[in-house]
Amino acid sequence: MATVLIDKLLEACVKQRASDIHITVGQPPVFRLHGRLRKLETKVLEADDTVALMKSISPERCQRELQEAGSADFGFAYGDKARFRVSIFKQRGNIAMVLRQIPNDMLPPEVLGIPEVFTKLAMRPRGLILVTGPTGSGKSTTLASLVNFINERVDHHIITIEDPIEFYHYHKKSTVNQREVGVDVPSFSEAIRRALRQDPDVILVGELRDLETIGAAISAAETGHIVFGTLHTNSAQGTVNRIIDAFPGNLQDQIRTQLSTSLIGVLAQTLLPRIGGGRIAAFESLVVTSAVANLIRENKTFRINSAIQTGAREGMFLNDDHLFRHWIEEKVEMEDVLGKAHDPDALAKRIATARRQIEEGLPVDYAGRLDETT
Repeated sequence: MATVLIDKLLEACVKQRASDIHITVGQPPVFRLHGRLRKLETKVLEADDTVALMKSISPERCQRELQEAGSADFGFAYGDKARFRVSIFKQRGNIAMVLRQIPNDMLPPEVLGIPEVFTKLAMRPRGLILVTGPTGSGKSTTLASLVNFINERVDHHIITIEDPIEFYHYHKKSTVNQREVGVDVPSFSEAIRRALRQDPDVILVGELRDLETIGAAISAAETGHIVFGTLHTNSAQGTVNRIIDAFPGNLQDQIRTQLSTSLIGVLAQTLLPRIGGGRIAAFESLVVTSAVANLIRENKTFRINSAIQTGAREGMFLNDDHLFRHWIEEKVEMEDVLGKAHDPDALAKRIATARRQIEEGLPVDYAGRLDETT
């Protein structure tokens, strides 16, 4: 019964291009379509249903972890149609699950709208590149695209460290080894330390979740590797601060110095519903030039946003400038743009001014922020 039901759910999810399936007691299964939740018109799930569904796809080790820790994460393949990242957890004593669909095909960076400067940064011989944003903002998709970009072009050894493995990479020009935390290696920080003995050129760290992992990633970037990592931060400036603040006060000067030499780029992203269906990413791009490196070293990170505003030639732009561009090109609705803005009041004024300019037949002022990069 449960196997049939889970297969039907997975099939429908792939067909409808839903990003997530939510399964919990007291309501039917729910799909997230284009960023919005939609209840399926099927039976309301009872406690036995969610347990049976969970058991039909969860490995034994995850079922044990669920009993001991109250939650567990894993990935699995649905034939050759898609992969799913699954989080199983307890709530009110019952079992619940969220399944995130990971598409099988990796889109090239230009299709995803990833700024061209980041494909150039990815081909550098060393440095730390951070892709940041809230949960569900497409960070994994962006990283998979950049790793695949490298894989198709150069003969590197790429090691990914993930919890769980999401996109499967195959050996193309590069050799790719993917290690899953809890299955292949006990922790992120341990995996990075081990990776340095495995002759890597590129190391992808699924999540910089603690001080030890952040420190290991920075060290790896300093010693001649490209390191990709993710953080749950909303802006480039906030990302730099988050990393420095993760360390105790007496180490912060040292980390600023290390970060100023190892960090080469921060790409902060968010997803919005696209007019006509689907979703579109808005980015904030920080390239660590010598001027930005000085700001990090001298504890003047509050000036990073100003550096981004004046750094269009280097491929930099702010989140709100990209949102404005999406609105002016009629890709997204104004309410969605303002919902994702860092300064909604300023962006609302800018949109109002642009509307007047359009009505009066005047050229709209883009403020020249994105012209260098798009």
